[in-house]
Amino acid sequence: MGRGKIEIKRIENSSNRQVTYSKRKNGILKKAKEISVLCDAQVSLIIFGVSGKMHEYISPSTTLIDVLDRYQRASGKTLWDAKHENLSNEIDRIKKENDSMQIELRHLKGEDITSLNYKELMALEDALENGLSGVREKKMEVHRMFKRNDKILEEQNKELNFLLQQHLALEGMGNMHGQWI
Repeated sequence: MGRGKIEIKRIENSSNRQVTYSKRKNGILKKAKEISVLCDAQVSLIIFGVSGKMHEYISPSTTLIDVLDRYQRASGKTLWDAKHENLSNEIDRIKKENDSMQIELRHLKGEDITSLNYKELMALEDALENGLSGVREKKMEVHRMFKRNDKILEEQNKELNFLLQQHLALEGMGNMHGQWI
């Protein structure tokens, strides 16, 4: 004895509709898991209820992005607009640029240079010499500034010592006058 066929139309009673949604949602999620396990199929199922709550199932052997990319290729339908594609390309470009800069930094540190040819080694040497020259210039500038500040401090120290000596001398004279009176 099987169940009777029902007419597929919107259920008007909201309570009955919610119960049916819950049971059928659980049923379709169960079927998605079963077909994935039994048949080694890649399944991705996303359900949004009236409340906006999302329920999903994705085969353990794949990701949602992989399934959507595969769907896009197989169906010829564009899921991602040009803006997203451009962002993806920009991310790829920045990753490549970052990788290149990491390699260049390692070369500047003297690491991983065995693969460089003579011309690349000469360019690296020039870059290092220019950098070293800039560092030496800055070091000398800082050294000159310290010398200038040192001279200024010495002069201020001499002035303060002179003023102190004058003050002490005046104090001493005041004490002497006090003794004569």
